[in-house]
Amino acid sequence: MAEMLKVEGVDKRFGGVVALNNVSMTVEKGKIHGLIGPNGAGKTTLFNVVTGLYKPDSGTVTFAGEPVTGLAPHELCERGIARTFQNIRLFSSLSVMDNVLVGYHCRTSAGTWDILFGTRRAAEERRRILAEGSRLLELAGLAGLGGKRARSLPYGLQRRLEIARALATSPSLLLLDEPSAGMNTQEKNVLRDFIRRLNAELGLTILIIEHDMKLVMTVCDIITVLDHGQKISEGTPAAVQGDPCVIEAYLGKGFGGNAGRA
Repeated sequence: MAEMLKVEGVDKRFGGVVALNNVSMTVEKGKIHGLIGPNGAGKTTLFNVVTGLYKPDSGTVTFAGEPVTGLAPHELCERGIARTFQNIRLFSSLSVMDNVLVGYHCRTSAGTWDILFGTRRAAEERRRILAEGSRLLELAGLAGLGGKRARSLPYGLQRRLEIARALATSPSLLLLDEPSAGMNTQEKNVLRDFIRRLNAELGLTILIIEHDMKLVMTVCDIITVLDHGQKISEGTPAAVQGDPCVIEAYLGKGFGGNAGRA
């Protein structure tokens, strides 16, 4: 299987705090890869290194066979890496559709002149991204809601809108940082099915941080476990949930082994 993302020997320190310590991980193309661990394990720090928000102190990041260590977030977005954040970061006063259209910025070519003077190029591009945006909203279960203010949506729909905006950048690798945080059981089930559709229908490779173990175990192909900035386990959901190191560090002795794919 081809490698989509490869992290090798990554270290990241903040003063005397070691957030990542010699972390290596490979995400295979077409897979849903989970990243789990206790609070403070270094998961979001690793996301921030991969997406260019942090530059690693040492180590390398390779995406689609090309070195990308230290590139800026917008450069990585243009190459095909998109992400969401732990806390929803929508433009709450804008419409649902306008939030999605923001994501197309890195995929448009009309310049300031075209927009100011309403050229045919700008008009044609506007029609194209509106049509594509409508398809994304439908995919995310937001059809017919394009004109509503983003802040008026229920929490679970706001989460899916944020994912739709990330999809507008046309990524080949999508990073989801705790997408089910704050959701109820029904919303989590819808999210699980949505993630599976993105993987199966769009062929997206997905790297997901998540604390809901049922969601992780039922949606991921491979799971990497961090603890205190170090990788302590990696493998299939069944292998990881049976790993004594993972049980001790994170899952707890009472975690059962019956959370297979639903």
